[in-house]
Amino acid sequence: MIVDDNELARGTLRQLVKLDNGLKLVAECGQASEALTVMGANKIDLLLLDIEMPDLSGIDLVRSLGHQRPLIIFVTANRDYAADAFDLNVVDFMTKPLTAERFLQSVLKAKEIFRNQALFSGSNKDDFIFIRDAGTIRRLRLNDVDYLEAKGDYVKIYTSSKTYSIYSSLKSVEDKLPADLFIRIHRSFMINLNKIEAMDGSTVIVNKTFVPVSEAYKPALNKRIQIL
Repeated sequence: MIVDDNELARGTLRQLVKLDNGLKLVAECGQASEALTVMGANKIDLLLLDIEMPDLSGIDLVRSLGHQRPLIIFVTANRDYAADAFDLNVVDFMTKPLTAERFLQSVLKAKEIFRNQALFSGSNKDDFIFIRDAGTIRRLRLNDVDYLEAKGDYVKIYTSSKTYSIYSSLKSVEDKLPADLFIRIHRSFMINLNKIEAMDGSTVIVNKTFVPVSEAYKPALNKRIQIL
């Protein structure tokens, strides 16, 4: 779906979408509030979203969507929003005017994340997930995972014997892992609660590895491990 209050900009995006046969334009909206209504009635996988709009900004729209949201690509003329945009774990941040090459590169990135989201699934009963690592689909037992680390556009999954790398955001992975087993302890780190060996100040030791704990996440961690 395209969301931009500028009709010319919507037209440009409409033409760019036609360059990729794998994309289907479900709707286009001139206001963010209108987009909320459309998303309530349709399944949207990818949102091409402007930021500066009169009724509700693109950034505020994303914040209002919560965890169950489509993939987001911001499209704006103002580079100053880049930091705020990536804090929201969006797929990409494109500045106008757009080129076909840059647009297709961004879409390719979104498709890869979408495929990983579809694969990164399992069940508490089976206690496993499937991941796409270097083009290979692998089955991974949840209890083998020590911790996870965000590294740019990738998430590294550390086990005692091997490290895997998947193309995704840590937030997306967090939403799919069982909350009774995994907890976020830092903007860039999640850990398996069963693998904690010790805590020392702002650090936890997981399988002999020191993993940082930020002050923002420390209260939730302390509550979960029930320190006596």
